[in-house]
Amino acid sequence: MPDQSALLDQVRRYFEYAGADVDRAHEIYHDDAVLEFPQSGERFEGVANFREWRRQYPADVRFRIRRVTACEDLVVVEVSVSYDGGPCQYGVQLLEFRDDKVARERIYGMDGWDAPEWRAPWRADTRADASE
Repeated sequence: MPDQSALLDQVRRYFEYAGADVDRAHEIYHDDAVLEFPQSGERFEGVANFREWRRQYPADVRFRIRRVTACEDLVVVEVSVSYDGGPCQYGVQLLEFRDDKVARERIYGMDGWDAPEWRAPWRADTRADASE
């Protein structure tokens, strides 16, 4: 089982370089890593493929890490993502490690929504993410 603090350090370093230095950011992956987007059905096999895909990405992407949690060989990253300075979208990235590098990543993204008023009597006054 990998050292949890080492995994968290790698993930933080990845986000430090994501969008700025693609090669350095992708040092976190095994060469045979897989990247999946379940919502679109896309699957990218091999870090060389998705590193180049990210290098060609046509938008300026900014991340704000909301929370990072590690358990054994799985790291869950909750993020807010902005494309070309637009509104933030919420996302979750599941990073499965093999030894000390990512073997599989799944990315889920979505827009936020206004809470329905009918649930107001039961919800807390404090927002789910007070930093938003």
